[in-house]
Amino acid sequence: MSSLTQPTSSVQTVTALMLLIAMAAVVGGALGFEHIGGYIPCKLCLEQRTPYYVGMPLMAVAAISSGLNWPAMITRGLLLIGGLLMLYGLGLGVYHSGVEWGWWPGPTDCTAVVPVTGGTGGVLDSLNTVMPPSCEKAALRILGLSMAGWNAIASLILTIIAFRGAVGKA
Repeated sequence: MSSLTQPTSSVQTVTALMLLIAMAAVVGGALGFEHIGGYIPCKLCLEQRTPYYVGMPLMAVAAISSGLNWPAMITRGLLLIGGLLMLYGLGLGVYHSGVEWGWWPGPTDCTAVVPVTGGTGGVLDSLNTVMPPSCEKAALRILGLSMAGWNAIASLILTIIAFRGAVGKA
């Protein structure tokens, strides 16, 4: 019987749960900086969250499939997809970091916006006063790295964990 048709082991269950918790922690941290710290995310910052938003439910299904001893192919496939998502997140983080450091240009629609003037001063007009930040300027640097740089590191670590869980021994 091949390893793909055998039930998965606790290694895959632990890997899926660890990825689920880590993905939730990374997104939770980003949301905390946004809603508690007041840092408004730029377009690229928001795009970097997508692999996590897609990956968290996949890792929950992977943990369930492993815990219920479904065929290993299902759990390992989900872990592989999770690794690919984090690899994509790594690419987004490196790209955004490079834009912040001026190594390459960012997207043309990711610059500071000039607010629209006029209106009646109502609630809807106040939406025009919020200007999204430019992708070219890091809002915060911790130990020399922007949030995009830290996301690249987190994505790299989670990529390695997911791929090791997908191909690791049962």
